[in-house]
Amino acid sequence: MTIYHLAEPQKWEQALRAGHYEESTRGRTMEQEGFIHCSSADQWPVVRRSFYADYPGPLLLLEIDPDRLAEAPVEEVGQPGTGETFPHLYAALPTDAVVSVTELAPPHA
Repeated sequence: MTIYHLAEPQKWEQALRAGHYEESTRGRTMEQEGFIHCSSADQWPVVRRSFYADYPGPLLLLEIDPDRLAEAPVEEVGQPGTGETFPHLYAALPTDAVVSVTELAPPHA
């Protein structure tokens, strides 16, 4: 199953130079959050609208191949009210695990 992550372009550029990505979600690093938030194909559009609606510039949709990760994603409840689960990464995302990058133009709502 492919998983997805929304990234700010400047953060992804930094990751490409470093060889790994460590942003959890908008405004929070993996160190601060404890993991990297990811989504399924059905979930990322909702995440985009919910958390990036006011983001002024383009976003990048990272398509991640879990088979290229050293540690498998962990499915955890992200919405306690609904029990909906989301894939979380508990290690930095190697840039070579990203198989596709798609630019998403604003508006993100």
